[in-house]
Amino acid sequence: MANVQVGNGVHRKHAKNQRSPEESVTEHESTSMGSDYELNGSTNTEVQTDKYGFIGGAQQTPGEIDDVPPDVLRQREVKWLEMLNSWDKWMAKKHKKVKLRCQKGIPPSLRGRAWLYLSGGKVKKEQNQGKFQELDNQPGDPKWLEVIEKDLHRQFPFHEMFVARGGHGQQDLFRVLKAYTLHRPEEGYCQAQAPIAAVLLMHMPAEDAFWGLVQICEKYLPGYYSAGLEAIQLDGEILFALLKRVSPMAHRHLKKYKIDPILYMTEWFMCAFSRTLPWASVLRVWDMFFCEGVKIIFRVGLVLLKCMLGSPEKLKACQGLYETMEHLRSVEPRYMQEAFLVQEVIDLPLSERDIEKEHLSQLRRWKEARGELHCKSPPRMHGAKAIMAAEPPSRQDLQQNPTIIVEASQGHDSNIENGKRAKKSKTEKNKDPNSSGLLNPYPLATDQSQGLLKEGTLQGSNQSLSSAEHDTYL
Repeated sequence: MANVQVGNGVHRKHAKNQRSPEESVTEHESTSMGSDYELNGSTNTEVQTDKYGFIGGAQQTPGEIDDVPPDVLRQREVKWLEMLNSWDKWMAKKHKKVKLRCQKGIPPSLRGRAWLYLSGGKVKKEQNQGKFQELDNQPGDPKWLEVIEKDLHRQFPFHEMFVARGGHGQQDLFRVLKAYTLHRPEEGYCQAQAPIAAVLLMHMPAEDAFWGLVQICEKYLPGYYSAGLEAIQLDGEILFALLKRVSPMAHRHLKKYKIDPILYMTEWFMCAFSRTLPWASVLRVWDMFFCEGVKIIFRVGLVLLKCMLGSPEKLKACQGLYETMEHLRSVEPRYMQEAFLVQEVIDLPLSERDIEKEHLSQLRRWKEARGELHCKSPPRMHGAKAIMAAEPPSRQDLQQNPTIIVEASQGHDSNIENGKRAKKSKTEKNKDPNSSGLLNPYPLATDQSQGLLKEGTLQGSNQSLSSAEHDTYL
């Protein structure tokens, strides 16, 4: 593990309405990570974090976990930049290649941006300019604000972004969840939305996380977070029916002890396994989920059930309902390990057609037994391609924007005492056809920049692969 200096020097201004969840915090609070720790009663200026930002807990990743070799990672970054620059063409003509690259794992430096493109959140954001700011500035419904406030400290309490009460991570989480209750007042807030929003915030700014949450709730998992949880119950029945084909032994065992799917799969599905799997596995599952849709969630659930209950030896310790539930609550680490789980998920033969066929079958049974569904959720979209086909974006909607732009001050040249340096700077600016008068505060190192330009990926674009765009958005 590496010693990471706490404090990123980022300070944010919030609208007046954001003060509500933090009124108990002192007036002079700062939202940098260093101040977050001080507010939590810690004066230590250094903490040990893993590569994902966890400072402890079950999801902290050991330091000895093998990473993707740097040269391979670099090649993947270049390929993903190329895809993002021509996203519509890749999705229309080379979707299988996009799918394959998602299965291999999205590079950490581009994961947040890729998720936003895959989910259609990027298009939603561009087509609704200013919408999040408008919602952010509204006070919100007090009944939802109170519930959201109570849930903030429960979301990944061992992650450096959410460890401090009233810290910037919890503030942004509050903003995103509050905005969603205003965006969908008829749906309001569900506790399972909080970890979903928290994972998104680890990879992108609050506005992007909001639109990512909107897409998950409306396109990927519609109805999951509505009152009554009918959609999740229906998917539980679908999962159980599919299990009969994948692992008849596990199916017979669960049926024998009358273990309802809602007892073991609710948190799995509603939180998209973000509270169940090791973090490396969570990210790989989410990479595939954003690309291929809910079938990935079904596949993960089926793989775990098959591994845990799919043989006589494994069932010896599960001689009853209680023992079985305890077994499912503590999934063996080897079955959740990244390489094993991802390969099993990819290999499992389960398509969108299989899910929809079973969906119709279970829907008929539901109506016969319980009547019509009270939740009228929109149709489920099976992945990025289906979402794009349903709402075709314009080229402008897909245009990449720099993560951070800093305007050059008017007196920049006059502040340079060395005339030669000023002249050189001016000459280089004139030679750069992409110069826009804006400075990139996180430029590429010279050797990296030359390598990318040789690949031809960034020509004609002022977008760079920022070294500051880490797996965790701080």
